[in-house]
Amino acid sequence: MRRLDLGERRDRIIALLSEHGELSAAELSDRLAVSVQTIRTDLRDLDEAGLVQRRNGAARLRQQSENIGYLPRESLSRQEKQRIALAVKNLIPNGSRVALGTGTTVEHCARLLASRENLFVVTNSIHAVCALQSAPGVSVEMAGGTVRMRDLDLIGVASLEFFANYRVDYAVFSCGGLSSSGAVMDYNSEEVTARKAISKCAKTTILVMDSEKYNLDLACQHGRLWDYDIVVTGAQLSEDVTQACNAHQCRIIHV
Repeated sequence: MRRLDLGERRDRIIALLSEHGELSAAELSDRLAVSVQTIRTDLRDLDEAGLVQRRNGAARLRQQSENIGYLPRESLSRQEKQRIALAVKNLIPNGSRVALGTGTTVEHCARLLASRENLFVVTNSIHAVCALQSAPGVSVEMAGGTVRMRDLDLIGVASLEFFANYRVDYAVFSCGGLSSSGAVMDYNSEEVTARKAISKCAKTTILVMDSEKYNLDLACQHGRLWDYDIVVTGAQLSEDVTQACNAHQCRIIHV
């Protein structure tokens, strides 16, 4: 078995706990071929980041009523997000008009899009704006309103009104989760509103989603995966969801 680096190993811990519900440090040690002490250090750090909960010698994922903080999210599935970002970059040519939503996966996309020339970008994410700072010939319009300080973005009514003023070639955005049946989930109604607003302003909609979001049961849902033109993900979607996407001309790019 190839030795996993720190980020990959912790991604695998999250994936295993998502799959099995609860595992001991010894069980994780056996599955990942590292020492129990290493796993305990990983679990301590993941606990402090608000991702897992340790109890009676075992660990499980924390139940979230809202998404975890931005920096802990940014460290999860980083390599997968980079592959997603590369696929998105290859979809968007120089000179395109692009809407960018919020979240860490979209930020990864913005970083790679910074190598494109003469983009016109509308966004409600401060992280995306910063990632595009060095893009040659870029022009950026940003939503106004109240900043959500935890994530450095703007959602809700302000984003709805902002994106309605534009017509772009591509919209790149994420979601909170995806059910096994293909329902697109979010943590709250404001997230749903922002996703609806950004998708309406584009000729081509691109939903980006890392595999940690698959089978994630959240409070709010709106629409199905196949409502979007392109889905870029590392998740292994079910056959039923894949067939529904194909039937509705939704292109799945698996990275």
